Amino acid sequence: MLTSLQNPLIKQIRKLHSSKERHKQELFLLEGTHLLEEACITNYPLVSVCCTTGWQANHQQLWQLAVEKCDRALVVSEDVMKALATTIHPDGVVATAQRGHHGNSLPFSGLQIALEALQDPGNLGTIIRTAAAAGASGLWLSKNSVDLDNPKVLRASAGQWFRLPMFLSEDLQATVVEAKQAGMQIIATLPAANLTYWQVDWQKPSLILLGNEGAGLSTELSQLADFNVKIPLQPGVESLNVAITAALILYEVQRQKICS
Repeated sequence: MLTSLQNPLIKQIRKLHSSKERHKQELFLLEGTHLLEEACITNYPLVSVCCTTGWQANHQQLWQLAVEKCDRALVVSEDVMKALATTIHPDGVVATAQRGHHGNSLPFSGLQIALEALQDPGNLGTIIRTAAAAGASGLWLSKNSVDLDNPKVLRASAGQWFRLPMFLSEDLQATVVEAKQAGMQIIATLPAANLTYWQVDWQKPSLILLGNEGAGLSTELSQLADFNVKIPLQPGVESLNVAITAALILYEVQRQKICS
C-alpha cells in the first residue's frame, strides 16, 4: 500500500486539480465508482487508477477491469486518497485518463447543442446529462468555456460524459456556419424573441444555441440563427438557469417526435 504523498505519481495526480496542469499533462481526474465504471464500459482510455483497500475489497470485479484497462494501478492509504480527490468525502477510487479523446468533429445531423462561454461546471455537466437522456446527437462547446473535463463537470454529468459526443470548437461561429451549410436549422435562445420554443418544428435537424449564464448569447452568434425562441416567464423573472432552458427545449423536441 502506498502511503506517501511525496510519491511522484501521487504528486502528479494531485496537480490535476488545476486546469493549467490538466492542459499541461493532457490528463484529467476521474473520481468515484460510477464514473470509473462508465469509463470502463465505454472503453475510455485510462492512464492510472488508485483505490483504497476498502474500496478494492468491495469492488473486486471493477478493480480487475480497471487494472486491465490502465497503465498503472495502485492501492493507497485513506490519507493519500483524500489528497488525490477534489471531493470532501471521496468514495475510495480516483483515476486519470487522457484528455481530448472525444475528437474534434461530428456529423451535422440530428439534434445538437452549441454552448457559448459557459462558465459553471455544474451547468455544463447537467446539460450533458440531459442531452444524453433526451437523445441529442452531440454537443459543441466554445473554447472560452469551462473545461469539458473539469471534475465537477464529470460528476454533474452522472456518467453521461462518456456517452455523449462532445467537441471543443476553436471558432464557434464557424462551427455554426458549417452546421447551417449542412442543412441544420439554427435556433437561438433569446429573452426578447417573438417565438416560444414550442412553436418551432423540431423534426428538422437542429442546432440549439445557448449562451453564457450572465451575458447570454453574443450578438455575433445569435445573428446566425434561423429562428430566435424564448421561454415564457412571469413578470419580474429575468431568466431561467441555462441547464433548465436546455432541458425544456430538449424535451419539447422529444414531445414533438412522440406526437408526430
